[in-house]
Amino acid sequence: MSRHHDVIARLSRRVGWHQALHDPADPRNALRWLPELRRWQAQRLERSFARFLEDPRRRAAARFFLQDVYGDHDFARRDADIVRVIPMMQKLLPPRLLDTIASAIELGALSQALDLRMAAALQHLAPRGRRLTQDLYGRAYREVGLPRLRAHQIAMIEEVGSGFGRALRQRGVAALLAFSRGPARLAGLNELQGFLERGYAAFDQLGEVEGFVGEIGAEERAAMQRLFEEHPQPFGQA
Repeated sequence: MSRHHDVIARLSRRVGWHQALHDPADPRNALRWLPELRRWQAQRLERSFARFLEDPRRRAAARFFLQDVYGDHDFARRDADIVRVIPMMQKLLPPRLLDTIASAIELGALSQALDLRMAAALQHLAPRGRRLTQDLYGRAYREVGLPRLRAHQIAMIEEVGSGFGRALRQRGVAALLAFSRGPARLAGLNELQGFLERGYAAFDQLGEVEGFVGEIGAEERAAMQRLFEEHPQPFGQA
């Protein structure tokens, strides 16, 4: 089996996993703590990314992470686009870029799986609560546990960032994205096209990728460690 076929198979599995985790038939998706958890985590990430967002060179990459990779957004339309074009993707996109798309979807699926567990833990810890606090978040985080999965989630963040940085700089990718803009619009694939174009623009502007991705990974690992150790300020905010 060629590398293209290997990547397409991985991509298909990841999309299926992602869609299953977002299935409305799963009662955990109806837990009232889930939207509050996502809101709180999105605000926490904005604070953690503040210095990147204030840096003109890093701002676009930070926004791409928050909005397209690791944020509080519904990626169902993007994934539906991917399902529709999987057969032709192997002919159009280089394997490295396909592999990075698969990693981004895997990260989204893993984040959703952990969020569902967190929402269930919050329901157990505060069945009548409505607003999430840092203390309550930490308690739920420790009740869910799974430190190896949390570490893998952070590793996936780094993998996606580094992967986009490499794949989107390959010769011909910029021309391919520009060429596909019209056909993507006509085919109703705007979400997937926008995802790829935003990623390309963000990392093209960033320049040096590894340092940016490494800082994010190091900070998230430190926050994870502090959460498990019951540190009073796990994210470094006073």
